[in-house]
Amino acid sequence: MVKPVALLGEGLGTFALIMAIMASGSGAIVTGLTLAAIMFLIGGVSGAHVNPATSVAMFYNGSLSLTELISYIVMQVLGALGAVMLYNGTRA
Repeated sequence: MVKPVALLGEGLGTFALIMAIMASGSGAIVTGLTLAAIMFLIGGVSGAHVNPATSVAMFYNGSLSLTELISYIVMQVLGALGAVMLYNGTRA
């Protein structure tokens, strides 16, 4: 069974990463520091994948079940979409 806190972490982690990338104009330092903070905060809960490609790799590695993979990807996509929608909404 997938832990709800892991799904929340993946969604919010992806949200924070995408928001940092867009707000900094793809600044490497800001992106790297944001990713480090995300890994520190949710790494122990969900693995801090925050990227569907990482989740797929962990599935093929045997670290994630199919249910976890699908759940993680759904939350990552929702987090990314939320960040894009908020960012574009604040720039209007």
